[in-house]
Amino acid sequence: MSLTPSNMMPLGTKAPDFTLLDTVTMKPVSLQQIQGEKGTVVMFICNHCPFVKHVNEELVRLCNDYRVTGFGFVAISSNDVEAYPQDSPKEMWKTARKHNYPFPYLYDETQEVAKAYDAACTPDFYLFDDELKLIYRGQLDNSRPGNGIPVNGRDLREALDNVLNNNPQRKDQKPSMGCNIKWKN
Repeated sequence: MSLTPSNMMPLGTKAPDFTLLDTVTMKPVSLQQIQGEKGTVVMFICNHCPFVKHVNEELVRLCNDYRVTGFGFVAISSNDVEAYPQDSPKEMWKTARKHNYPFPYLYDETQEVAKAYDAACTPDFYLFDDELKLIYRGQLDNSRPGNGIPVNGRDLREALDNVLNNNPQRKDQKPSMGCNIKWKN
């Protein structure tokens, strides 16, 4: 495990388009299909990362809290499954079922989507507005495995609330931290 921060894609960047396989339904899902009326959250996660395991329950709570308010959510795993078979689509399906993911869990086999988003770690979070322009990227909250801070999704929840309340986003957005994305050789 290599502790890696987000690359912090420039704010205002248009969401890169994608169509990827949903490992739960086994159907292709596009960015347009998950786009929310108010905004869209794209999360890069994986099965084996302790940083993702640490926040899984909060990801489910957060999505359930905000999707009813007009936000779309999607999770993408881009890890090299030959080197990390625990992140394979079959295992992704098991993880999504175990945690009752209320969002599609997509497999980025070519890793092209992760590259397009300049994703660096798991978890890595991106919030796009109703025009698919980036307005928040960074951490879920200050909690990390073993640091004693409770997981509450504060930073991402604040960004979502700012959209709902027509408030400006914070300029001091903190990068997420987690395991590096497992790139293919």
